Amino acid sequence: MQNESYIKIGLDKTGFIHPKTKTLLNVKGKLIFKGKFAISRGCSFDIGENACVEIGDGGYINGNTNIIIMHELKIGRQCAISWNCQFLDEDFHSIYYEGKKEKKSGIIIGDKVWIGCNVKLYKGTKIADNCVIAADSVVRGCFDETNCLIAGNPAKIIKRNVTWE
Repeated sequence: MQNESYIKIGLDKTGFIHPKTKTLLNVKGKLIFKGKFAISRGCSFDIGENACVEIGDGGYINGNTNIIIMHELKIGRQCAISWNCQFLDEDFHSIYYEGKKEKKSGIIIGDKVWIGCNVKLYKGTKIADNCVIAADSVVRGCFDETNCLIAGNPAKIIKRNVTWE
């Protein structure tokens, strides 16, 4: 049996994206693929010098998604990332106030997570396996419970024991 591993970047037709739309990769750190994966046209990756992005086997990212990582992004196996999402693990500016708690940088996405259209994921986010992030959600924080529907701004668990195909 032939090995079917591949990385497709900017090749998939996703309907409404023009065939000449460019996919941009600005990789100063590490971009690691753990198996086959597809990145649609119109996506932008900006990976900082000391950053590491690790992407699991068997998933995809649809068009117009922006990934701006200065620390760490891990995407598990069989993840589906919809159009127009944003991953950002750095504030780029600091704000100071009394009682401020420092948050971890980095974003960790478990296996078989479905991220809906227009979702924003920010530093310190962790999503457990088999979760669904509803469209237009703004996610920051740890969601350690598996099989949940996470939605809103700010995002919170709204359903448990969910599955998706």
